[in-house]
Amino acid sequence: MENLITIIHVLAAAGVIGLVLLQHGKGADMGAAFGSGASGSLFGVSGSTNFLSKATAACVTVFFITSLALAYSASHRAGNSSVVKAAAKAVEVAPAAKPLDAKPAEVKPTTSGTAKDVPN
Repeated sequence: MENLITIIHVLAAAGVIGLVLLQHGKGADMGAAFGSGASGSLFGVSGSTNFLSKATAACVTVFFITSLALAYSASHRAGNSSVVKAAAKAVEVAPAAKPLDAKPAEVKPTTSGTAKDVPN
């Protein structure tokens, strides 16, 4: 389910980007006055403003809803709820090799004159 929401989220984001790039800015009228001639292209003069504005609003609404859904699913996911708690569980202290009350190994000189550990 989360993968489907993620796919819809990415498609809505791409739609918002594309629709915003298609829209005319406030300075587009000045460019059309100097011979651009693209003001009445695909949707007509005023039709593009209404259609693109409504399509952008729809994509932004879908993007907002999928953002909330992904945030909700991430916060209610089963398992580790905190990165700090997960790291604390991952780091475990290794048990000591010897008990604290054990005697240290005795060091006895050898015939060659060097010290050597002798196990108990």
